[in-house]
Amino acid sequence: MISATIRSLGARVLVAAALSLHLGGAHAEEFKVTIDNFTFTPAEVKVKVGDTVTWTNHDDIPHAVVSAGKYRSKTLDTDDTFSFTFASAGDYKYFCSLHPHMTGTVKVE
Repeated sequence: MISATIRSLGARVLVAAALSLHLGGAHAEEFKVTIDNFTFTPAEVKVKVGDTVTWTNHDDIPHAVVSAGKYRSKTLDTDDTFSFTFASAGDYKYFCSLHPHMTGTVKVE
């Protein structure tokens, strides 16, 4: 009886480990966009659903990241960051609300 319980427990551990390995392959990634010299770099980022994009302001003046109706950062001072995780596919155009000529796009597949 103890031997059967140990075998059953061992089988459950193996199944759990296999599931963990299978699910572990589909982890979200992080992408970085820098804000420098009044430019978002890269200007276009291609990500998958569940991925996160982090913007970092390296300019000496404040900027903000806004995608109308989707997301909005606080005003980012030098070295401040803003992150957003994309839950659905689509093209997310964004701009700096303080300097509207600054634009970028996140394409989510």
